[in-house]
Amino acid sequence: MTRPNIIFIVADDLGYADLGCYGGRDAVFGPVSPVLDGLAANGLKLTQGYANSPVCSPTRFAMITARYQYRLRGAAEEPINSKSRGSSTLGLPVDHPTLPSLLKASGYRTALIGKWHLGYPPSFGPLRSGYEEFFGPMSGGVDYFTHCDSSGRHDLWYGEEDRQEEGYLTDILSKRAVDFVERMAQQPAQEAKPFFLSLHYTAPHWPWETRDDADKAPLVKDNLFDLAGGNIHVYRRMIHHMDEGIGWIMAALEKHGMADNTLVVFTSDNGGERFSDNWPLVGGKMDLTEGGIRVPWIAHWPAVIAPGGESAQHCLTMDWSATMLDAAGVQADPAYPLDGVSLMPVLKDAKHGFRRPLHWRMNHRGQQALRDGDWKYLKVDGNEYLFNIPADERERANRAKQEPERLAAMREDWLAWNATMPPIPEDATVSLGYSVKDMPQR
Repeated sequence: MTRPNIIFIVADDLGYADLGCYGGRDAVFGPVSPVLDGLAANGLKLTQGYANSPVCSPTRFAMITARYQYRLRGAAEEPINSKSRGSSTLGLPVDHPTLPSLLKASGYRTALIGKWHLGYPPSFGPLRSGYEEFFGPMSGGVDYFTHCDSSGRHDLWYGEEDRQEEGYLTDILSKRAVDFVERMAQQPAQEAKPFFLSLHYTAPHWPWETRDDADKAPLVKDNLFDLAGGNIHVYRRMIHHMDEGIGWIMAALEKHGMADNTLVVFTSDNGGERFSDNWPLVGGKMDLTEGGIRVPWIAHWPAVIAPGGESAQHCLTMDWSATMLDAAGVQADPAYPLDGVSLMPVLKDAKHGFRRPLHWRMNHRGQQALRDGDWKYLKVDGNEYLFNIPADERERANRAKQEPERLAAMREDWLAWNATMPPIPEDATVSLGYSVKDMPQR
């Protein structure tokens, strides 16, 4: 079989149960995510998949390097914010091997359409880290119509040039992705190469704007967190717009006979935010409770993945990056060994499973977490917890006092892992857009 094309689709702040195939409710207009539900039904759905971080840019460092983000200074920011423009330290070092750079070196065409969030030019940027093409925002969040960031600066780029473009950002990104697939399909046979497309939506990240809400842009320009706006109906419509766009891309693949040997992976960069449905999980973005890190994972590759598969295999974002390299037959740079583990055996057989301990840490609230088998060790604000996740997905029944030996063993495991990582820099920042003053917490 020829090497597959690869499309890595990443939503922004999508909750675990926001999609119908993960138990999400229909919206007032009907099913929220029929296209993604179809990809899951005809591919593989993972129920115990996690993001490398409960906040955006740290996960993206892990996603592009297939290594724990804690190894890089820029990933200590929770998250990188617009104040880092001009910084020569807060970004992805251009000499670090990446998923796109390794694929490009092996003969793949590479493109990023959508959110970068790994530092600003001239020190950093997609074109400096393995992508041949880039179209999208460099920062964390932008308005869907003005395409301006939280500081009011226009933030839509073509390569490293500012690009003014009319329209709703989710649709613009989807149409750009369709155009890329069309161009790849039209490569002359003697020059044809497989492609790797990163499609990183900003949806359903704030501000809360649907395709029909251009009139809201002036109202939120001074605070894109949109603290007085939004509701579950707007939020679900934003997801639906993204789902429609993914449908356009799948139609383009089908049109050109490319769907069978294209690996399409879908996930979120972290758990849900204000209007997300994380049931039955607790917490959300910025939390190492399950709602902040457990996310949807869907893989579709008809040539390899049997339809209707479901797996409880534990995995992190960086495992999927390692999987894509494996699928393409590409080796890691020996100077930068991967922390990610290939999931190819799971793609070939949904019943296959293996032990995969998962470690996290956050500067915010001094959080620590380890998931190993059924058990999870968690520390927040100096308080330690021990949960049996299959029995207690909501993390309400703390077993720490009942099982002190297990607690101690998992604590020591986490400490031993943490000792292999650089310490959190003293100048690392935590950026919170709102607090209990803005809305009550659970």
